[in-house]
This record gives sequence, C-alpha cells and structure tokens, in this order.
Amino acid sequence: MQRMGMVIGLKPEMITEYKRLHAAVWPEILALISDCNIRNYTIFLREPENLLFGYWEYHGSDFSADMAKMAASPKNQEWWSFTIPCQQPLESRKEGEWWAMMEETFHHD
Repeated sequence: MQRMGMVIGLKPEMITEYKRLHAAVWPEILALISDCNIRNYTIFLREPENLLFGYWEYHGSDFSADMAKMAASPKNQEWWSFTIPCQQPLESRKEGEWWAMMEETFHHD
C-alpha cells in the first residue's frame, strides 16, 4: 500500500458547487475509484486559502495503468466536466499534473 497526498486550489466562487458535488458523488465514480485500487480517499478543504488536500491509499501494482483506466472512463470524464472548472491548479505543480502531488515526510500508525 502506498499513501498519496495531493493539493490544488479551489476557485472561491465554486466552493458551494464543489461541496454540493462531493456531498453526493455518483455511484459509478465511487466504484471506479475502488476498481482503480484506491482506498480511504479523502478530500479536505482549507478556507480561506481555498486549498483542497486529497489523500488516498493505493493498493494496486501499476499506478500508471490504474490512472489511465480512470482517465479513460466516459463517466469519469463527465464527472470531471463538473469538478475541473471548480479547481485552480497550483503554478508550482509538475508538468503533466493537475493536482500537485506531495511528498510524504512523516507517518505514524
């Protein structure tokens, strides 16, 4: 299992909409997340900075393949058509990233 953290901005005028979407995530999206070997997926919002922090535990053996599967899903592409306009990527993210991946620097069970 690999713990993963990521961060992205949230447009202030889209906070209510983003919360509304995530209060009732579509069942197909939840199933896809599980099918792509992601468990314990959590998104936190920090206001007033309007930063989203995402955390998940990856239980698969080919992260790139699982992320490609997720990206190729027509239902997920539809979901993203609603969520992506709410988000504001960090300028410091790496090339090819939307959410900026974070380095795990401490963990305690």
